[in-house]
Amino acid sequence: MTAVNHYLTSFEKDISNFSAPASFTFPFSYQPHPLSSLACEQLQRELLQLGLTETEFAGAMFGILVVETSEGDTMFLSAVSGSAKNNRRIPHALLSKLTPTLSDKITQSSDFLSIQQTINDITSEKRALEDASDYLQLVEDVQKAKSQANAEIAALQNQSAINRKQRKEIRKSIEDNLSEVCRLTDPAAHQSAIEMSISLARESVADKKSIQALKQQWQQEQQELQHTLSKKQDIIEQLGKDRKKLSNKLIKSLFRSMTFLNAKQESENLLDIFRHESLDKPPAGAGDCAAPKLLQFAYENDLKPLCMAEFWWGKSPTSEIRKHGYFYPACQGKCQPILGHMLKGLSVDANPLLINPAEKLELEIVYADEHLVVVNKPAGLLSVPGKSITDSVYTRIKEAYPDAQGNLILHRLDMATSGLLVLSLSNRAHKHLQKQFINKEIAKRYVAEIDGVIQHDSGTIELPLITDHLDRPRQKVCFQTGKRAKTEWQVISRNEDSTKLYMYPITGRTHQLRVHCAHPEGLDTPIIGDNLYGTPADRLRLHAQRLSFTHPVNKETLVFEIEPDF
Repeated sequence: MTAVNHYLTSFEKDISNFSAPASFTFPFSYQPHPLSSLACEQLQRELLQLGLTETEFAGAMFGILVVETSEGDTMFLSAVSGSAKNNRRIPHALLSKLTPTLSDKITQSSDFLSIQQTINDITSEKRALEDASDYLQLVEDVQKAKSQANAEIAALQNQSAINRKQRKEIRKSIEDNLSEVCRLTDPAAHQSAIEMSISLARESVADKKSIQALKQQWQQEQQELQHTLSKKQDIIEQLGKDRKKLSNKLIKSLFRSMTFLNAKQESENLLDIFRHESLDKPPAGAGDCAAPKLLQFAYENDLKPLCMAEFWWGKSPTSEIRKHGYFYPACQGKCQPILGHMLKGLSVDANPLLINPAEKLELEIVYADEHLVVVNKPAGLLSVPGKSITDSVYTRIKEAYPDAQGNLILHRLDMATSGLLVLSLSNRAHKHLQKQFINKEIAKRYVAEIDGVIQHDSGTIELPLITDHLDRPRQKVCFQTGKRAKTEWQVISRNEDSTKLYMYPITGRTHQLRVHCAHPEGLDTPIIGDNLYGTPADRLRLHAQRLSFTHPVNKETLVFEIEPDF
């Protein structure tokens, strides 16, 4: 127990008035339990004492797990996501107290290190061959030979074209000067013309043969150089294949060795956990996040998990939205399959994502005719049916207008966003309105209330967005592969600690306004109530307030405005 106590931390504040939670935290959507909040505050104070501030620390995800010991004491464990042994940003005094990473134990074994050394040796040998002067000279010689061959062949072909043009002019001159009468009256001249034509033909053949000979000459020279180079490249390529084969073997060995317990003390390795989810292999870093390592340590040491929380500490990353001191749920791509196994046997809070918050909310019809309908979607109602919740704007309008034709949906609002949506009721209307969306002829204006005071009165944000495939449905900024996303904004009013804005999405990317507000290169402050990129509240303060478009049949300009309820 002494070794276990090294990782356990007692609460500095009196917790006798806090009751233990009835069930464990649902890690993918939660409000921290008061005990979790106290533990996080205590860890954060220690981080500050060690000089890990928002501006100085590069940033990492920390987690705490409140547990009950076999003696009945309530204490907590701390962890940081990622490989602890590679995290040189964190002082050793703290790092040694953080819950160990399972993969670190395995990667320090003699068998693992032996294979890793072999891989490193192959890498060094491959790099040495690639950097060798004779290899680099061969690569250069091949390129030079190719360039020189192309230049000489092109020059000869150009000269041949000039010669061909000259021969054509001589032939034309002969034809012009030799009439039928000349052929009969001056046989010598006629014979001379025939000989000249033959000579020109021979010159033409000679030019072609010269080009062909030059090509053959260079082809032979290039083949000899390429043959010598290919021998070296084959060795380098084989080393690359050997390294890849060994690396794959090592990774599979690591994944098989990384076994995770659950509350029933059932063990399963990482490969099998992800195979159960129909996934070929775990993503890099799977199992190294804070949540799995905390639960694993608790199960291994007879500690009962009570509640947990994770928070970001330090500078924001350049792509994902992570704010200093904000709580975040466990990620979907790496943690969902692992935690799905590890939570078995625990009584866990209900998944709020399976609850329909809009079940008793009315869908207001703002305008309707035989061609289209405009609605005011309440916050919490899906635009289209989801995996677990079918109730949506689409299903309600389909039920209200059973004779509607084609695909009703033209655009969407996030489940948490309220406001104006237009749906088509006929194929003709859908085609015309869809064209207006494509041509950006439909104007949309949103009202947002953000968690901070913006000094400027207006501006434009252009940050390309891409889905975070390891943490859906989140989006992230990516300047290499992201899709163009542009937002214009204008301040409506300012309060002591918040700002109300008009927002104009020039493009229509998923979560565009939410990410553009929260990202450091955007407004650097999230929309109030944004449970994905900020902190939860009564609701997301984002509302599609204005919508204007041309009626698809009578061509009248329609403008709708509905003020938000916040």
